[in-house]
Amino acid sequence: MKKILSILFPIFILSPLLQAQDLKDAYRYSSNELSGTARFISMAGAFGALGGDLSAMSINPASSAVFISSNASVSMEYRDLESSIRYNNGMSGSELSDIELGNIGGVFVFSNNGSNDWRKFSLGINYNSTAIYDDSFRIQGTSGNSIDQYFLNYANGVELELLQTGRNGNIDERYAVLGEQYGFPVQQAFLGYQAYVIEPENDEPQNLDYFSLIGPGSFDQRYNQISTGLNGKLSFNLGTQFRDFLYLGLNLNSHFINYENVSEFSEFNNNPGSATTEVFFGNSLYTNGDGFSFQLGGIIKLDELRLGLTYDSPTWYSIREETTQYLETNTPEDDFVSVAPNILNIYPAYRLRTPSRLAGSIAYLFGRKGLISFDYSYKDYGSTEFRPENDPAYQDLNSQISSNMKAASTYRVGGEYRISNFSLRAGYRFEESPFENENRVGNVTGYTGGIGYNFGNINLDLAYSYMNQEENMPIFNTGLTDPISFDRELSKVVLSVSFGL
Repeated sequence: MKKILSILFPIFILSPLLQAQDLKDAYRYSSNELSGTARFISMAGAFGALGGDLSAMSINPASSAVFISSNASVSMEYRDLESSIRYNNGMSGSELSDIELGNIGGVFVFSNNGSNDWRKFSLGINYNSTAIYDDSFRIQGTSGNSIDQYFLNYANGVELELLQTGRNGNIDERYAVLGEQYGFPVQQAFLGYQAYVIEPENDEPQNLDYFSLIGPGSFDQRYNQISTGLNGKLSFNLGTQFRDFLYLGLNLNSHFINYENVSEFSEFNNNPGSATTEVFFGNSLYTNGDGFSFQLGGIIKLDELRLGLTYDSPTWYSIREETTQYLETNTPEDDFVSVAPNILNIYPAYRLRTPSRLAGSIAYLFGRKGLISFDYSYKDYGSTEFRPENDPAYQDLNSQISSNMKAASTYRVGGEYRISNFSLRAGYRFEESPFENENRVGNVTGYTGGIGYNFGNINLDLAYSYMNQEENMPIFNTGLTDPISFDRELSKVVLSVSFGL
């Protein structure tokens, strides 16, 4: 029998050479929610040709020059995420709600009263929470596939002597050394071997082949996950107006990522030939990162018609990750095994380049009575790239991204109608799936509406936003890839206060 581990207090730090990024990471850090001021959200974000709004500044930097005078705004949002979840023959649901700071910022407008054609320029700063990662769910279902395939896929081709602890039997030390010298894949093989999920075909140190101690049949599986965090963008803006028809702008953006994910997979079976009948596999991921991007934009004013064009550069991120793991198993004889290395895996920072974005907008103003606006944007998710490019693991992942992800279009339309000091607003948006296989992540459909009141120097706005999207997420990247299916409904209620400075 292999030695059963009893974890004590020390925590060791190591730097594995290979990590475990995947398509989920590429999509998570490249996609954004609809967030910002209530006026912006109530018109589905169709503001690229309009300007005059703090959140409009975040999608077209020329928007700041449309302001007639200096302005500031703050927005709070109530966020409610409801999910219907299916895993094979099992169904469940989850609901998570919270209050977040959606937007805060200000713009300072400096007018030129002389004869210069450059009528004014503007300086602005704006914060938007571009994505919220808070989620919590649990699901149970029956499958004909076992977690054993996950460990076999990592173990086959790995020499047996790497997975053995040697004379001192120190699990922590061996897990740490494998991480430092061979990385994440060999650590997974080590866990599977030490916890009696897999066994070698022979006891030779150079053995490369393994078999499962779990018999084929039916498996009762359960998966719990809790995730928290956000992706935020802080924009520093410079805008200007040329004569009465042209507005230009530049944003320099600082991005930051905080993301935590804790999951546990459980599997039970009473299949004939199973030496291992219970498996508990836990993983914790802690991610933080920072990045930079820039935006260039312009708005042309032609009487009642407005035209907008924006280029968003890629976002260049530097991301750092830390993980912990444990694997526990049991037998029909109740021989419980716990392999829980008291190790915090600290990975070297890697770089991620998310796609650029090109957007065009058109709007028509009906005098002071109202307006209608349409935005179109194009983003090639297949160009997402992990770096360094000379790392074989990232070369393979980048190849998967270019094969599985594609360019996606987003359509937004919004309108506003004014009755005295009141404004009524509504909008619609449609975002195409960024995946070639749209069953993996579906299209986004959203509806918005809102109301506003102008008190003179202060505006109070209220918005409601609804979004629906379907997603099929594999439990693991390899081996056990049965998908968990989500039908997500995200609702937001946003309250904004804006005032002149």
